[in-house]
Formats: sequence, structure tokens, C-alpha cells
Amino acid sequence: MRKYPSAKEVAKLTKRGRYAVGHNVYLQISEWGTRSWIFRYRVGDTARHMGLGPYDLLTLAEARERGYQARRQLLDGIDPLTHKRAAKREKLLATAHAKTFKECAAAYIAAHESGWRGSASRKQWQQSLDRYVHPKIGNLPVASVDLASVLSALEPIWTIIPESARRIRNRVELVLDWATARGLRQGDNPARWKGLLENLLPQKKPNAVEHLAAMKYVDVPPFMARLRNEQGFAAKALKFQILTAVRSGQACGARWSEIAGDTWIIPAERTKNGREHRVPLSQEAVELVANLPRIVGSEYVFSAPRGGPMHAREALRVLHRLCPGNAVSHGFRSAFSDWAHECTAYAPHVIEQVLGHVVGTAVERAYRRTDLFEQRRRLMLQWSEYCSKPDTANGVVVPLRQGA
Repeated sequence: MRKYPSAKEVAKLTKRGRYAVGHNVYLQISEWGTRSWIFRYRVGDTARHMGLGPYDLLTLAEARERGYQARRQLLDGIDPLTHKRAAKREKLLATAHAKTFKECAAAYIAAHESGWRGSASRKQWQQSLDRYVHPKIGNLPVASVDLASVLSALEPIWTIIPESARRIRNRVELVLDWATARGLRQGDNPARWKGLLENLLPQKKPNAVEHLAAMKYVDVPPFMARLRNEQGFAAKALKFQILTAVRSGQACGARWSEIAGDTWIIPAERTKNGREHRVPLSQEAVELVANLPRIVGSEYVFSAPRGGPMHAREALRVLHRLCPGNAVSHGFRSAFSDWAHECTAYAPHVIEQVLGHVVGTAVERAYRRTDLFEQRRRLMLQWSEYCSKPDTANGVVVPLRQGA
């Protein structure tokens, strides 16, 4: 009978290799000196080995006992390694039934938010899921989320807020894909669009695009005249936004550290295209900022009463009070663009750069390395002068020419 080493003899082994200790169990010593127990066997012509555990956690006797049980499985026609992997999958699925969709969504956001621009994306994700998805499926085990569950969240909003609903569907799909990749659920994704939801949810008609209402540029000067009589941070923020032609969130989120003299630098994390945007400030914009009080402990030019930046809806309320209707503050960018294209001789790419848009192909951008800042400064000065002339409300617009 073959004699296998004792526990003391095994403890003395240090050389790299595999040492048989009984019942097809081997002590494996790696090139780095780590020691573990493995079970070696054959299935047909294929040699296989299965890990039994680390040397420092299993005694020799315990390792042999595990080897003995694995040999019993082979005798019963069961592949020990396949059986072990199946048991692991079942355990993961059992854990998944305790993991809710809401928990998986939170884990997905935490894993990906570092790659998003600023905190706005995280806030949009969280708010949309909290409002429209979690009340329907948030407490369901993620492994149990099926087509009916997804439709229960999407159908009530699909035709009411179509653009938001499409983003929400994509977010649900991403969370479920993440859960599948983590082994927390199995099967196809019930939130996928291609080949599934596209056949169940109505698709938007090509000619159904509705643009947000924008004020005509001839109406901007008289509106600015009324706005100048308004007090408060919200009115000042709206005025600052109009004079700089930036997005409402960028204006309301302006920081003191971003403004130096007559130049405002919006950092890349707060721009839509992920690039730093230099904004030339007209004299009126400079004076507006200079006359604002600094709130102690706040880094924001337009501070909210409870701290942090002012929300863009506050400026929107001022707009609706002075100009009842469905116009949005973002529409002033459109008004500026129409005015600049129709009433000035500046090149289109200069106007687009004022708006913070990416202009031209990658090759064109490589050759046009400047951001045309001085041309943009002259253009913004002319825009400020135009906004201060209420007589243009009668439709009399004098074309302005590009400065030398």
C-alpha cells in the first residue's frame, strides 16, 4: 500500500510543485511559496483539477476528507468541479433575490459617476429613477424584474414626457445589464429597445419634434428694460445669462473663482461638450457681477438661500412673471444666435463658439487652434449694446458690422 506523507512531513515541504497526499489530493506550492490543496482527476481523456482551499485554513485530514467526498461524487457520475460551479451560481442567484433593483441602481451610479461630467448627471439619474421607476419596481428583487415590470414603469410616462421616458428606459436597461454582468440575474434584458420594446411602445413620429419656445431677438431689448428694474439674485442671474449667452445652469452655477476681470472661465466639468469655455464679459456684465454682494461661506455668484448654487427654475420664474407664456430661459441662446446671424457680419463658427458648441470636424479643429476670443469679445459687446436699446422693439434693427 502506498504510504502518504504525514502532516509533519507535509509541513516541511517548501520546493515548488505538487505533492500527492492521498485520495487524489495534492499540496500545491507555487513559485511565490503560496500553499493550497487541490483535487486532481480525469473526466474521459481530460485532466481536471479543483481547488479545495488554502493550506493554512485546512488541515491535511480535512483536505483528504474533501478529496474522499469528491471521489464519491465521481463514483456516482457527478463531476465535482461542475457541481461546485453550479452550487456557486445558485448561491449568487439566491443572493440576487435579496438584492433589489433600487440597490442595484445605487450601485451602478456609484460605479460610474466618476466618469460623468460634474454632479448634474448623477442628480438627473437619481431624480428620474426615484420619481418614475423606484415606486414601481424599486423594491423588486433585481432577478425578478421582467417585461411586465419594466412596462409598468414606462407606459404611464411614455407619451406624456417622451424624451425623459426614453432616457429613463435607457437607464433601466443599463442597471439591468450591470446586474446581469454581476451575476445577480440571468436571461435577456427586458428593458432593451431593439427587438423588444420598440414593438410594444409607440415610436415618436419624425415630424413630431417640438422646439422649446424662444423669445424673438427683437423682443429682447424691451424685455431687458423691464428686467433691469427687477431686484434679487434670480433676476440678476437671468440678466447675466442673457448677456453671456450661456446655458441657464452654467449662469446660475457661476463661481467667484471662475471670474477674473472681464473674463469668465467655465471649467470643463460644467460644459456640455466637456471642454473649458472662456466667456468674454461685456462692461454691463462686469458691472452686474461687481455690484452683487458676496454671501459669507458661499463660493457661488448667485447663491441659493439655503446654500449652494441657485436653481435655474428661479430665473425661469422671473421670466414667466415678466413675460407670461411658455418661453424658456434657454431660448435666449436661440435669440442671440438668430440676431448674430441676421444682424452682424461675424462668421458662423465665431457665433457657434460663443454658444460653446464644437465647431467643424476634428481635422478643422486641429488647424483652428484659437478660440477666437477677441472676435467673440467684440461680438458680445455688440450684443450687450443691442440689448440696451429698447427702441428695437419696433422692429427697427440696424445691422452691425464685425469690428477690425
